[in-house]
Amino acid sequence: MTRIPSPSPARPDAAQRRAPYAEAVRRSAAADRLRLNVPGHAADPGRFPGLADLVGEEVLRLDVPPLLEGVDLGPDSPMEQALRLAAGAWGARRTWFLTNGASQGNRIAALVAQSLGRTLVVQRSVHSSVVDGLVLSGLRAAFVQPSLDAGLGIAHGVSAPDLAAALAAHPDAAAAYVVTPSYFGAVADVPALARVAHAAGVPLIVDEAWGSHFGFHPALPAAAVAQGADLVVSSTHKLGGALTQAAMLHLGEGPFADRLEPLVERVFHLTQSTSASALLLASLDEARRALATGAERISGSLRAAREMRAAVRAGGRFAVASDGFGRFADVVAVDPLRVAVDVRAGGISGHEARRRLMRDHGVLVEVATDAAVVAVVGAGAAPDPARFAAALHALPAGEAAGPAGAGLRLPAPGPVRLTAREAFLAPSVLVPAAQAVGRVSADTLAAYPPGIPNVLPGEEVTAEVVAFLQGVAAAPTGHVRGAADPAVARVRVVDDGRWGR
Repeated sequence: MTRIPSPSPARPDAAQRRAPYAEAVRRSAAADRLRLNVPGHAADPGRFPGLADLVGEEVLRLDVPPLLEGVDLGPDSPMEQALRLAAGAWGARRTWFLTNGASQGNRIAALVAQSLGRTLVVQRSVHSSVVDGLVLSGLRAAFVQPSLDAGLGIAHGVSAPDLAAALAAHPDAAAAYVVTPSYFGAVADVPALARVAHAAGVPLIVDEAWGSHFGFHPALPAAAVAQGADLVVSSTHKLGGALTQAAMLHLGEGPFADRLEPLVERVFHLTQSTSASALLLASLDEARRALATGAERISGSLRAAREMRAAVRAGGRFAVASDGFGRFADVVAVDPLRVAVDVRAGGISGHEARRRLMRDHGVLVEVATDAAVVAVVGAGAAPDPARFAAALHALPAGEAAGPAGAGLRLPAPGPVRLTAREAFLAPSVLVPAAQAVGRVSADTLAAYPPGIPNVLPGEEVTAEVVAFLQGVAAAPTGHVRGAADPAVARVRVVDDGRWGR
């Protein structure tokens, strides 16, 4: 496995040490004003004590409305300055701040792609918000299968040859859409994927939700936008340090920039709230400043993650999942701030490990599969490796885990029968899960997290998918996003006239 690092970062530009929008919000909050506008709490903790106790009096004052002179109005407003600084920090031609998460960015990208062609060539393990984008845009989808680690129940990325073959088979392609890094930290070969996409005459869209910190330290992989991607979705709240739900969308300086920029701008206004939260926007400005000037802090985060992995190996009971990623040809690097633990040999399932870590030790990990748990270290964060290691190795071994290597296996998707939009908007009916097998799903069903769809609207429901989702729903921390029935005892399918006969 070849590691593709970031280029050595230059000394941060003096401008990157500022956060113009966040600073403007602070100035506005500190001004002595009689607030007769929204939000309705009027920054008055005395009249809204419950809210003030929940979030703090200062948060009420910082919760300023949009369209304020000196904050976000004008051709060179603090907001415009903040957006330019963000574009410069990530090496983008232009950046948009999003207040509905990377999910908003994925929907924007899918809607934009609709103007470029009729078929989206898309990695099958995309986030469910990309499928939402397919429903909204009406695009057909041609899926490229990622490499799968069946034992761990996880998907990695797609290879350049596989993407090239899919594009060649679909001359009406609008764009190529891939995910990197994966939820477990596997990084794909973005330069090669970009070359393949551009050779086919389409832009490369990258869901880099889990890589917003890439490019800000020499030990981290390079950012996708700096490696030839044309449009990059960045979930800045994940490892980048912004508040939950805050994200960015980056436009690259590539051959499609002139065409994409006005399209993205129009669709952005279609999807962004007209009352975007100043708190979320300001947190993006502060996250950019912290990343662009925080190499020393990130070094501490890298050290903590390294010590956590070393403790897993030294304990002898569990394994570091990413130690085996080198056998997958599509994986060219691993995010060093991800600590993925294979728990199969430890006598406990990933779901049970996650539940007990939180309940018994106050240790929160990001995600669990039947075979693994994933801990993430935010860029600049400094968790206690010893506490994590002690909690992990204190987990009991029990019969719930079953034999090593047993458990839920990631199922193959069923064949595509309709477009996502056709199936989603068609008349539908809830049927017992057993009777849904062989029918066309009307919903997106995804084991969550990570939110990668196991069945899409328009795909045939298989017995294997039903068994997998029911197993996830029955797990202590399992959840199936999009399920009409939390236990997946019933499934919504396209009404083909059979029900009730």
